Parts: sequence; C-alpha cells; structure tokens
Amino acid sequence: MPADQIHLVRHGEVFNPQRVLYGRLDGYGLSELGRQMAQAAADDLASRGRPVAAIVASPLQRTRESAAPIEHAFGLEASIDPRLIEPENRFEGKRMLGEQSALKDPRNWRHLVNPWRPSWGEPFRSISTRMLAAIDDAWRAADGGDVVLVSHQLPIWMVHRALAGASLPHDPRKRRCALSSITTLERRGDRFVEVDYRDPAAPLSASATDVGAV
Repeated sequence: MPADQIHLVRHGEVFNPQRVLYGRLDGYGLSELGRQMAQAAADDLASRGRPVAAIVASPLQRTRESAAPIEHAFGLEASIDPRLIEPENRFEGKRMLGEQSALKDPRNWRHLVNPWRPSWGEPFRSISTRMLAAIDDAWRAADGGDVVLVSHQLPIWMVHRALAGASLPHDPRKRRCALSSITTLERRGDRFVEVDYRDPAAPLSASATDVGAV
C-alpha cells in the first residue's frame, strides 16, 4: 500500500555569518535558531497523530540536521535521496546583497542573461522533474502511513508550481516556503495535489536570517 500523505519539509535557519549564497557548499549546518525551527516542524508533524512510515532527506548537512528531530519523534532513521538536493548555482559562496553583491560585478553578468531557464544554475524543469520522481518513488515505496521528505526552498517551490500548473519561472521574492515549513501532498487518481501548507516556525522567523537559498 503506498503512502497516505507526503510532507515536504524545508530545513531550518543556517549558520551563515557571512550571508553568502551557500547552495551545495559543505559546512553549512543549522544555527541554534535553526535547530529550534527544525524541532518546531517535528513537533507539528508529531501533533497530527499520523503514522510516519519513512523519512528521506537531501544529502546536505542542513537538511540532515533538520531531519534529526523528526527521526527522534517517530523512532525512524532517515535515508538519503540526492534528488532532494539544492540546485547548483554559479553564485555559490558569494554575497548577493549589499555593496559586495556579486550582481554588481560585470564579470558575473553573463550568468544572468536568461532568468527563465535560469542561466545561473540548474534549469527549473530539471528541478521539478527530479523532485517529482523522488516524491513518486517515496510514495510507492511506503507500506501505508506518511512519508516526510526534507529538502530546500526552491525544489519544494518547484513542486508547488508544477502541481498547480503554474509557470516554473517566477519571482523568488514571492516564494511561499518559509524556513521549516511543511507542504503536504496527497495522491488523487494519477497525480499529486497539494492539500496543506503550515509554517510551524513562524514565531521564530522574526529573528531568522534567510539569505543563502538559491
């Protein structure tokens, strides 16, 4: 029997004192606030009283650390699926805001020629395709219950837009995918549909820094 619901959980705040776009770079784990956010997501999932059959995480440090309190809440060990990873980005390690913004350096402008693809990283269609494949495999592999997938903002947002039939190119300032948020899907017939969105870490967000997402 496949899964009942799929919960897409974004990681919590990352320790990023230089405020760079960290992308897939090593060494970017959760801050103390990020750990509290991850715990809020785990508490929300546990409070629903729904059985969780499996937990799957992106291989990056921040998602594995965000999966830890969910693992503890349900007594499960997360598996790793590289398809849940953050997209590649040519601006990794660079500041994107302020006087030292990489966007102000003419040497970087060649990476900005096509925001609809986008020209600075993995194509939007590639992101949505791999994410939907990972979701479908996780749904089929479950023996009933729910599955939790811990991933990143842009991959989760690509799933949202793909399922809504919206254009994948978008304004990144308008993404509805907060730190440690939970986007829930169900299978209806031959497709997935989004049935819920929650932001359990909202009370912590006022003091959070979220500048490193792709």
